[in-house]
Amino acid sequence: MASSGFDPVRIGIVSISDRASSGVYEDKGLPALQDWLSRALRNPVAWETRLIPDDEAGIAQTLRELVDAARCDLVLTTGGTGPAPRDVTPEATLAIATKLMPGFGEQMRQISLHFVPTAILSRQVAVIRGKALIINLPGQPKSIAETLAGLPAATPPVPGIFAAVPYCIDLIGGPYLETDESLCKAFRPKSAQRPAPGAPPT
Repeated sequence: MASSGFDPVRIGIVSISDRASSGVYEDKGLPALQDWLSRALRNPVAWETRLIPDDEAGIAQTLRELVDAARCDLVLTTGGTGPAPRDVTPEATLAIATKLMPGFGEQMRQISLHFVPTAILSRQVAVIRGKALIINLPGQPKSIAETLAGLPAATPPVPGIFAAVPYCIDLIGGPYLETDESLCKAFRPKSAQRPAPGAPPT
């Protein structure tokens, strides 16, 4: 739950689907993303939400707009990362990147492989553009939560990708993200950690 004293953060969430964007069925990606992030982050969040079709130029333009004009610190997409002809989210994401962050995609596929062998067909990528981190996530709400939170009950536990997001945003000059550790424990080196707002000095 957000609290005063924490840095404000602007987050873009983008659901990419021809059928959901045209009203054929209800989009479930945006509610799933917003629900998980609202519970995981203690920072006050300003949301930028977009529901768009599977069009490479349109996806790239949306990502540029969210970072360059809306000034989002973090952008998460859902959908369009498989091998089908209309799945072009990774191509659009790579087209607007200034740096690639391949470890995110590697870990997302590793998490999904605990559930389905077809996880190797997923092409999610993560990139930096300016001072923003952009991550492609799976399309299913259950997979979104598993990818972000990881599998803490597995043996051995499998870290979710969101544990690395706050420190990544620190390193590119963004706000200091604080998480609810019961849902996601962010990892930072001790030298990069701040005391929580209101905590007594040590």
